[in-house]
Amino acid sequence: MEQFVTFGIVGLSTAAIYAIIGSGLVVTYTTTGVFNFAHGATGMMAAFSYWQLSVGWGWPVWLSVATVLLVLAPAFGLLVELLVRPVQALGEAEKLVMTIALLSGLIALARWIWNPNKARSLPRFFAEQNSFHIGSATISWHQALTLVVAIAVAVSLRILMLRTRTGTEMRATVDDRALVGLTGADPVRANRFAWILGTVLAAIGGILIAPMVALDATQLSLVIVSAYAAAIFGRLKSLPMTFVGAIVVGCMEAYLTGYLPQNPYLPGLRLAAPAILLLLALLLFPHGRLRGRDRHLSAVPLPSVRGTLAFAGVIVAFGLVLATVLGEGDLITYGQIFAFGVIALSFVPLVGYAGQISLAQLTMAGVGAIVCARLGGNGQWWALLAVMVIAGIVGAVIAIPALRLNGVYLALGTAAIAAVFDRWIFTIPSFEVFGVEIVLFDQGSVDLVGPRLFGLEVNTPAELTVFSAICLALVTIAVAALRRGRLGRRLIALRDSEAAFATLGGSLLLTKMLVFALAAGIAGLGGALYGMQLMSVTAEQFSFVAGLGIFLIAVVGGLGVVGNGLFTGTMIAGPLNAIVALWPAAANLVQTLPAAAGLAYSSGAVDDGVVPSLRRRWESALRDRLVMAVLLGWIAALWVLRVNDVVNGYVLVVGVVIGALAARSWAEARHRQVPAEPEIPVELWGISRPWTAEDGEVLSREVAARS
Repeated sequence: MEQFVTFGIVGLSTAAIYAIIGSGLVVTYTTTGVFNFAHGATGMMAAFSYWQLSVGWGWPVWLSVATVLLVLAPAFGLLVELLVRPVQALGEAEKLVMTIALLSGLIALARWIWNPNKARSLPRFFAEQNSFHIGSATISWHQALTLVVAIAVAVSLRILMLRTRTGTEMRATVDDRALVGLTGADPVRANRFAWILGTVLAAIGGILIAPMVALDATQLSLVIVSAYAAAIFGRLKSLPMTFVGAIVVGCMEAYLTGYLPQNPYLPGLRLAAPAILLLLALLLFPHGRLRGRDRHLSAVPLPSVRGTLAFAGVIVAFGLVLATVLGEGDLITYGQIFAFGVIALSFVPLVGYAGQISLAQLTMAGVGAIVCARLGGNGQWWALLAVMVIAGIVGAVIAIPALRLNGVYLALGTAAIAAVFDRWIFTIPSFEVFGVEIVLFDQGSVDLVGPRLFGLEVNTPAELTVFSAICLALVTIAVAALRRGRLGRRLIALRDSEAAFATLGGSLLLTKMLVFALAAGIAGLGGALYGMQLMSVTAEQFSFVAGLGIFLIAVVGGLGVVGNGLFTGTMIAGPLNAIVALWPAAANLVQTLPAAAGLAYSSGAVDDGVVPSLRRRWESALRDRLVMAVLLGWIAALWVLRVNDVVNGYVLVVGVVIGALAARSWAEARHRQVPAEPEIPVELWGISRPWTAEDGEVLSREVAARS
């Protein structure tokens, strides 16, 4: 019994922190309609700032806490409010991208400022004071402080929301923002205060929890998963139920730590328990209508057969050029373009066509890498088919919760699934099912080899690059064919209105399972190609955080176009790697670029995606056969010179860029139309232009004709 009480006290102290963080999440969502995925990263930045002031610079603890909570956190809250304000009136996707970009960017920024290879720790508050006892339970002063702060936060929030004008404005803004403005209140002020308050609460939680866990940017940011579960208990609107949910989560974690059997398969279960609880809460609790459901759906272009085949040829030609001009070491790096492209292309049918937001696609790629490693260890070509089938089955299972969820809730659910794979499933050692041994990452790395096709072994980096390019070209053709077919039209109808889709006889279960399975199969193929290119991969390379960058670049590229695969793969494995190779000191800066791109997209700097925008700008050149023939001839000539070592790689790249820009300018000049002179009204003849004798004759004829 004594042990039970002790773990209960530990759970309550942790629950107090989750309650503080979760209440900040609820305040911002209910007031502004924006679910802040970066809420945990905000607390993480506060914890690191507190460490820097108190430990790094030796400031007094009270001054460090005051600076973080009264200066840095409110200032950051105001900054976030300015960033989020333009997207508040937009749809769920734009809001989601904004906060996911903040999450990814803050993690990258923290790892840039504070070297992750250097161990850091924070002392607990009042660590020098002796613990005290309540009955048989021993309580530290840090635990007591967290409980007191949580109670103070709960009381203060109740007074704020029910007894103050600001709280009334915040609650009124939830119900009808326009009506609040008519009554003389200021919705912008209410939103600004909500973001400041939410940021301060996240900072309090981050400072309190940092001494209890490793001071790691990713781990601290993902502590929010537990607070997510608490907030979902409150259905993102009830603060009391959020505190109840926090108690459930905190006590569950504590009791799992104390009573979970010593088993090599179960340690990861304790780490994954908050994500599992989050998923269960999403599925079991009723959810009200999401704030801001007025989605701004963009048109999904219909790719032409001729254009798709030509684009597929460009992909294969690009792979051949890379394979012939790059060395083996560079090919391992830049050959990943096509593997990442396949993974990114899985977002097009799932998110772009069907509107089903998923943050677990890189997890599906990890499943594909495992299957390929275990079934294709000797180069069996059919292992790639097995990869797509097995990953597709896993995706179909994920689709079952998708029937219950949509929008932000679906994003949370798929994020929880990714966290469960990260923390538990991918860490499980080998086991047997009906006498068949199942081996995942086996707490290490897995080795992959290229396939044997038609008696040929595809093993060298150059061969794997060309093979991956062919795979990306084939998947691009398949996704374009899907868009042109009946299923593609049904998926777009599903995206536009699930209720109307079901009313007209569509099967939500079958359609969602089919599109999730299809997308997971594509992502699994991309994961297998990625593993082949690197020859060995670990579970960390398929983590939830690693997948955020791919998601952000794919969104910026345009989720409704098939060219997004090549664009995303090129951006991730091309310029980002090239910048680091040319300027090693910019490695940390490069990690923030996907987040910056996501922020630019959600703020409206990019309209419907980079790929559609580029397509419109190059329309005249792409349709001019003479211009394209000259451009292709120029590129082929540069490639021949590079293969024969007449020019180096830099000359090749610069020459291609110059040739492409020149071709575009030439095409625009060839198709430029002389604008017609505007017609001048008759009453302005002789004023806007000189009067002529012919004008008099024209007027005379018109008068005679009408008389």
